Amino acid sequence: GSGAEVTKNAVIYINKTKYSVDHSKLLPDFYFFIPEIILGNKKILKATAGFDAIAQAVESLLSVKSNDKSVFYAKKSLALSIKNYSNYFFKPNKVNSYNMCLAANLSGRAISISKTTAPHALSYPFTSLFGVSHGHAVSFTLSNLIKFNLMNLSQSKAKFSLKQRFEIISRVANVPNILEFCKLIEKLKKVTNLHNNLNKFGVNMSKHYSKILSGINFERLNNNPVPLNKKQVKDILFQINEI
Repeated sequence: GSGAEVTKNAVIYINKTKYSVDHSKLLPDFYFFIPEIILGNKKILKATAGFDAIAQAVESLLSVKSNDKSVFYAKKSLALSIKNYSNYFFKPNKVNSYNMCLAANLSGRAISISKTTAPHALSYPFTSLFGVSHGHAVSFTLSNLIKFNLMNLSQSKAKFSLKQRFEIISRVANVPNILEFCKLIEKLKKVTNLHNNLNKFGVNMSKHYSKILSGINFERLNNNPVPLNKKQVKDILFQINEI
């Protein structure tokens, strides 16, 4: 995953369910940024891995487990991604490739502290059951879950001000407010072909909902600043094609 070289997590899928191992001994002694390696990546990999870095930074900023250190890493990561993601996709060079390596790395440092939240939690069954690339699966719900948190601001269980975190995200992305940030996210998805058409992946939400629900990582879901019940999760999942 993006930034995995600096996380203390390893994952394994058993019977198409994702399990995580979290231990400090998984952190490396050394890592290297070699932009030439990712310079010629296929566009789908550039799009999905790059979006994963964006989502990790945003989710880290909103995670109930975030702290000053994770916020520092996440802000730097998001600024780099917003500035370099499109150029890396359309006109890759050593500079923007390096910057996306750094953005991914910083997002990895951030989530190693804060963990991810609802968009990642809901993404896993789309990957394990239907083969959707990880970053693409995360992109399905990111903007709608940001809006969900915004609409339920008063129900936040976070110790920090959720409103202030939205302001930080908006400021880093150089947009007026968090709703404009959601529009920016959807624009980036559109230009990099990260569509929301579940039919193309063989997903029929009405038919497969129970199976998808069983694959959701509720530990990650609990990191979301606003708690979600099953009805709200269902509403978010059924909105995917509507974005």
